[in-house]
Amino acid sequence: MIFGKARLQLVLTGAALAAASLFSGCGNQYRPVITPVSPSGPAPQPQSLVAVVSSPSPTSPGIATILDYSGDTVMAQAPIGPGPLAFTVEEGGSVGYTINSDGTLTYFPVSRSLQAQQVGNNTLPPAAQPVGLFSPLIGLWIPDLNGSFIDVFQGTPQVFKIAVPVAPTPVMLIGSSSGGQRDFAISQNIANATGVECNQMPVSPAIPNGEADGIEIATFTVSSHIPLGQCPVFAVESNDSRRLFVLNRGSDTISVINVQTNTLDSCTGLVNQVGQPITCHPTLPLSLTAVTKTGITPPNGTSGMTNAAGPVYAEYNAATNQLVVANYDGGTISIIDVSLDQYGNDAGTFGTTYTVPVGNNPASVTVLFDGSRAYTANQTDETVTIVNLASHTAVKTLPVTGHPRTVASVQNSAYGKVYVASPDSPYLTILRTDQDIVDTAILVQGNVVDVRVSSQSATGSNTNNVSRKPGFGQPCNLPGAAATATLANCITQP
Repeated sequence: MIFGKARLQLVLTGAALAAASLFSGCGNQYRPVITPVSPSGPAPQPQSLVAVVSSPSPTSPGIATILDYSGDTVMAQAPIGPGPLAFTVEEGGSVGYTINSDGTLTYFPVSRSLQAQQVGNNTLPPAAQPVGLFSPLIGLWIPDLNGSFIDVFQGTPQVFKIAVPVAPTPVMLIGSSSGGQRDFAISQNIANATGVECNQMPVSPAIPNGEADGIEIATFTVSSHIPLGQCPVFAVESNDSRRLFVLNRGSDTISVINVQTNTLDSCTGLVNQVGQPITCHPTLPLSLTAVTKTGITPPNGTSGMTNAAGPVYAEYNAATNQLVVANYDGGTISIIDVSLDQYGNDAGTFGTTYTVPVGNNPASVTVLFDGSRAYTANQTDETVTIVNLASHTAVKTLPVTGHPRTVASVQNSAYGKVYVASPDSPYLTILRTDQDIVDTAILVQGNVVDVRVSSQSATGSNTNNVSRKPGFGQPCNLPGAAATATLANCITQP
């Protein structure tokens, strides 16, 4: 029995050693290599929110509505200031601002959990006449007609800091959202303006040229007085903060400002790396004549069409280095190459323009993040025109609810959505860009004042952080009203 137990003990010990050897392995033993394969799947969808501001009446509180991009779902609603006049979202996409009919400033988080207690209000300077908002990552800038100032707000929440004097009739402030050296006040330079001078085309020859005043951010001082065309109404800066493009509705031109030199785009006497003179473009012309030269048939021109282009809105697309301009009075969009060379000078193709007929009175345009298509808000036609930016052709027209004034887009890969806001309708129309169809319409409380998105792509930010207010050359809220010499036909008084 003792011998048997010893033998059993040896067997058990050997088994344990074999098991230990099996699990510990040895240097020459083969070990299978396992490489995990992650599923590819679709690209991530943008985590974008859509903020809509609407106004039930000029005196009752406005409503901020937050929608989710992925599901077209109303996530939250909250009351804001009375009779909101203009609306924008800061570059980071997290805070919305409105100026209201009672002379107050409202701010609220662009959040799925927005609640009424999170909405704040602040006062503007006494007797202020604000006409817009510019909201970079830091600070808030408001053009003020009373005294011709740019009112600067800073802090959390934003409070009034300083008023910077600029040329008469400042209509907007534009600059680098990511902290550039200077911003620019765009002024129509019309003393005692009433808002009608730039609302009828053609404008009077007596109207002076506008002016862009460079404002140094560090000191809040004006460092330049740059001449523009007649009735500048909107401006947009390139993503690299090297060029600023100002739309002169009265002159049918675009003034090009070199932000680094703080002057009009000028390179007199400069040569490139091989000794050739550099060509610069202080102005870019826009007119129906350009349409004829490119062999494109001008629009039929039903109501409100003129022999002018009348640029009123533009977007800069970083993917293609193109400026896409909505020509309200001509019923066209202009697709302009504004690419630079490796040294920051205008490329050889800079200024190449394709003019595409769309609907009547395109009040705004949005470009998909990949630069493939543009969508115009044709105010008189109650339509949206889709333009292929590669072939420079209008490919489709969709009916929408109301007379659209604003279009905004969000895109990821080939899929995206376009949001269409009409100031005479309580519906926000949503288009699907994979099929270019009307997807749905969301009902809000009161007519839509404006719409913004928190991010325009899965990796991008909100670059549309400038508001527009009807009047002073911007299209009024009713079709045909901009062709009259009065603002009484505008739904929202300036």
